[in-house]
Amino acid sequence: MKYRPRYLFVICAVAGLAAIFYVLTRNETVNIKTYTDISGSPNIYPDYTDLVIPSNIAPLNFQIKHPGEKYYVRIYTSANQDIEIVSRKSQIIIPLKKWRKLLRANQGKSVFYDVYVMGADGGWQRYQTISNKIAGENEEIDSHIVYRRLKPNYNWYNSVGVFQRNLENFDESVVIHGKSIGNSCVNCHTFINNDPKSMLLGFRGKFGYDTILVEDGKAEKVGTTFGHTSWHPSGKVAALSKYRVKQFFHWAGREEVRDVVELDSCVLYYDFRSKSVKTIKAMADKEILETHPSWSPDGKYLYFVSTPVLWEDRHNVPPENFEKVKYGLMRISYDINTDKWGELETVLSSEKTGLSILMPRISPDGRFLLFNMCEYSCFSLFQTNSDLYMMDMETGEYEKLEMASSNKAEGWHSWSTNGRWIVFSSKRDGGIFTRLCISYVDQDGKAHKSFMLPQKSAAFYDSLLDTFNTPEFSTGPIEISKRALGRVIRSKSETKLELPITGATPKADAGEAWRQQL
Repeated sequence: MKYRPRYLFVICAVAGLAAIFYVLTRNETVNIKTYTDISGSPNIYPDYTDLVIPSNIAPLNFQIKHPGEKYYVRIYTSANQDIEIVSRKSQIIIPLKKWRKLLRANQGKSVFYDVYVMGADGGWQRYQTISNKIAGENEEIDSHIVYRRLKPNYNWYNSVGVFQRNLENFDESVVIHGKSIGNSCVNCHTFINNDPKSMLLGFRGKFGYDTILVEDGKAEKVGTTFGHTSWHPSGKVAALSKYRVKQFFHWAGREEVRDVVELDSCVLYYDFRSKSVKTIKAMADKEILETHPSWSPDGKYLYFVSTPVLWEDRHNVPPENFEKVKYGLMRISYDINTDKWGELETVLSSEKTGLSILMPRISPDGRFLLFNMCEYSCFSLFQTNSDLYMMDMETGEYEKLEMASSNKAEGWHSWSTNGRWIVFSSKRDGGIFTRLCISYVDQDGKAHKSFMLPQKSAAFYDSLLDTFNTPEFSTGPIEISKRALGRVIRSKSETKLELPITGATPKADAGEAWRQQL
């Protein structure tokens, strides 16, 4: 015991020296009088060049992928506002306050970066100036996104969490983690119009296979899983898909050996007024697979995707003709006041596209429809050819988002409240780990070059073994605590529901086996 003060003194002294070294390093200045111009642009990672960026985004910290003894970066605008960074490491960390001030003062203008690298001989090289455009006034991005983080392994079930991230800085917090509820899986979170005050969150595991409903800071357990869910803009009903999915594996030789097939699926809806799950008569055909429901912003139409069942044996995995499964885009009208549904309409058929259409999402102004297409399947991230597409709702014309997509799989996506930004999951960073990417969408529906979610450490993605998916924009933080959510999940109290029997509903004797597949 008597030696502790000495050890404490040593620890404090070392920490103090480290802090002094850090300050001196951060405050280091250079006076570059001569340099050699390099004809090309600097190689930086992540690629934060030629972008349109929000004026409220966190600093785009990056690595300079050129060997050197010292690095100098000047970030500036036409208004002669600048940020100077000197580093002995290739990681460029931009001061948050200075970055925020520069972006706020230059909305609608360009921001430039001059990158210098000092070689072993003490000589400096300057690369061509790179630039980004700062989005205009009233084009800020929603302040938060909510997403899942998990391991990329197919069988890593006990390390899944729902997280929220403040896009204006680097604050990340846990909404709920599976480890806190008996290593359960948490998934399928959704909001009303990106408002975090109302949320649906699914979980399955030790404490059941149910859904958590959060409204105005209070949570309750609803006695069924909702699957893919879309909340009606009125908040009175929510469309949901019930499905039985199976994962299987291909022989080696493919870039992605995992695959997923829906053996059964249907779209239902939950009425919050009567606290009951209801069927949609036009969408209860047992010979049709239906999934990925999504409401139009005015709530008058429910969009979804569907395909015929191409096999007789619904237990064999993979089923016959699984590689021919291509979903088409459908919609059906709905009157919230009378609770009446209209007739089915085909928006875009798979026969016309030759591809499988997935995950329709309409922009908040109702003008554009964002969706995925891949060769086949209901799960885009296991299809390396999955890309993002945009449809003009006035003309019905659609095109691939060349600037936003990559040569790897793109998946789950979400619109910001003002319709100027989309966030989506992508395997562009090596093809294994799913990252989150952001793209600016202009008033003509053109998606500009996308960029990976910025991180505090420029080397964050080099060492991260987690994968990100199901990103959803949120206009603020989720305020209910993870402890409160955990208590509700672990409790025995829940709202009991009777599920309607449809062609896609399992037989009564299937029992719990069906629920374990959801």
